[in-house]
Amino acid sequence: MEKRPQLDILLCAPRGFCAGVDRAIQIVELALQKYGAPVYVRHAIVHNKYVVDGLRDKGAVFVEELSEIPDTDAPVVFSAHGVPKSVPADAKSRNMFFLDATCPLVSKVHVEAQRHHAEGHDIVLIGHKGHPEVVGTMGQLPPGSISLIETVADAMAFQPRDPQNLAFVTQTTLSVDDTKEIVAALQARFPSIAGPHKEDICYATTNRQEAIKAVAPEVDAMIVVGSPNSSNSLRLVEVAERSGCKIAMLVDRASEIDWDRFAGIRSLGVSAGASAPEKLVDEVIEAFAQRYDIKVEARVTARENIAFNIPRELRTIEAAVAR
Repeated sequence: MEKRPQLDILLCAPRGFCAGVDRAIQIVELALQKYGAPVYVRHAIVHNKYVVDGLRDKGAVFVEELSEIPDTDAPVVFSAHGVPKSVPADAKSRNMFFLDATCPLVSKVHVEAQRHHAEGHDIVLIGHKGHPEVVGTMGQLPPGSISLIETVADAMAFQPRDPQNLAFVTQTTLSVDDTKEIVAALQARFPSIAGPHKEDICYATTNRQEAIKAVAPEVDAMIVVGSPNSSNSLRLVEVAERSGCKIAMLVDRASEIDWDRFAGIRSLGVSAGASAPEKLVDEVIEAFAQRYDIKVEARVTARENIAFNIPRELRTIEAAVAR
């Protein structure tokens, strides 16, 4: 029997589900248990195909807009990314029973934007155009109240109505380093610009990027488990490349691994975006175990013990499930 090559795997920690993702998935699962199928979900509850397909199999019906939902007493869940104010207003006008799975850290950004607006500031949002979180945050205020900036070049070209009266907020899943550069450019041009009381980029995004930075320089290649529509997962691949890892790949499942790109490697880093379940990480490690003699070592750079409360309507069923 041919001897298999040795492969050292450094497993990044933290990785995978964050508290906001965990809460959002729980909301859909508990709603299905309490009310039965269907439970309608506006937009993918989190950006992971495996999670969405699993919930669909249990009776969740995913739509992009409320207009796709027939008149119904069934619950409607808003995704973890947050929604514009017009969405709950529309749901109320149709007498829909809705559950808001917006991550509390995204809701914090909404509150900050509203506070800045109430104080008379023009608001800059650092984020990616079209991402549902950005659409949701911009939709908290009247049209024209928030200007979107995606890059340092945007920051340098930005012409505000009142340069002395600016504030900024950010999407929660951005590259920490990119965002620092954009903020620095804004602060250099507009020294009086007001920022968040506490960093908007969420703890989970920051922790997962820091773990990648610690591991990427030590390995020949890096795999990030996550879906291509997941902003925080895409940022992890970029962070790995910038940290000196020549081969960095995003995969939804082990079946997507391009084995030719990993030919000859002796060490591998593995992480997962905040919406990717641990089962898929195990699947990737098992795929390498079939081709290599592997040794797995966890590299822990932070510990997370955050949990968010679920909506009141579901707490009785949550307690029953816990028992």
